[in-house]
Amino acid sequence: MTMRAFGVLVVAMLVGWGSLVLTKSGARTEPAGKVLHVRPTEDFAVTGDGTSPAWESVPWEPLLPRTAERRPYQTRVKMLYSKTGLYVLMEAEDRTLTATMNEDFLDLWNEDVFEFFLWPDEQYSIYFEYEISPLGFELPILIPNFEGKFLGWRPWHYEGNRKTRKATAIVGGPKESGASVTGWKAEVFVPYDLLKPLQNVPPHPGTQWRANFYRVDYDDGRSVSWDWSRVGPSFHEFTKFGTLIFD
Repeated sequence: MTMRAFGVLVVAMLVGWGSLVLTKSGARTEPAGKVLHVRPTEDFAVTGDGTSPAWESVPWEPLLPRTAERRPYQTRVKMLYSKTGLYVLMEAEDRTLTATMNEDFLDLWNEDVFEFFLWPDEQYSIYFEYEISPLGFELPILIPNFEGKFLGWRPWHYEGNRKTRKATAIVGGPKESGASVTGWKAEVFVPYDLLKPLQNVPPHPGTQWRANFYRVDYDDGRSVSWDWSRVGPSFHEFTKFGTLIFD
């Protein structure tokens, strides 16, 4: 082998090795499942109704019913990111607010709820789960998931720059348990400081994270759910999450 050929081979090996490293960090993997491009923004106030001008040019992304027993309730989300954190906006049609829990960190999924899951680094089976009820109570937890065995861990020193900003808005009725309404909205800001020690955070242009969005509704005493990237029986099937691409 000539020195020139040997040099070309070495360069090729280094390029291949570098691509492998970038792939393991999540920067150059092929997008999995559904794909959502997340646009950058300057930070703005969270009001719960999505009226900030920052949302105006962001398209809605629909969530689809997960079962044959479908309620004609449109559910959709938007997402943005800034230098300090992520913004998520959900809008859902509804008829009755099934929401009696009046504290944070309760089992909110047993009543009307909006949820999203963030999995920044595919090297580790640990991700962030966030739930919010129509009344504005929240459940932010970190989930270690090993072969389907998982349990959420609550944040420590959940204050200051580590605390979410969140609000909800009710459409067509009062914000109270059992109210007749036409829909509800939830707006959440998740600071990157809260996502520590997850890797591949904060995102930069070109960064990819895995993620999913869900909604559960309990009208008539029966649960119906929606998802963005289709999973099976459990919302925690994280290998079936879709992909966020940060623009």
